[in-house]
Amino acid sequence: MSTRIENLLALEADVSHWIRLVGTCIETFGVFIIVAGIVWSTYVYVARRREERYYDQYKIRIGRSLLLGLEVLVAADIVKTIAIELTFTSLGLLAGLVVVRTFLSWTLVLEIEGRWPWQRDLTR
Repeated sequence: MSTRIENLLALEADVSHWIRLVGTCIETFGVFIIVAGIVWSTYVYVARRREERYYDQYKIRIGRSLLLGLEVLVAADIVKTIAIELTFTSLGLLAGLVVVRTFLSWTLVLEIEGRWPWQRDLTR
């Protein structure tokens, strides 16, 4: 019977390791999205000779890459929290991260689109 328990504990450790690895990969992908978005947006802006009329498009492109990257980073935090032992402390930290990143996402939408995410887009 103890061999079976040892096998289950080893399996649990392996699964936890792989979940953490997946969380790290997702986190790396989120950072890549942000960096690639900033680099690409800057390249396009500079290629257009930094004309004033393209500055708003530049800000929008950077904002969108930040929004997408933040969403991916929130997903990585959720996966990593599942991988560790769930405690009220770890859940509280996750909730705090989600609240901060959600607020940041909302303010980015406000900056990019000039409205809050829950308001209707009157231009459509």
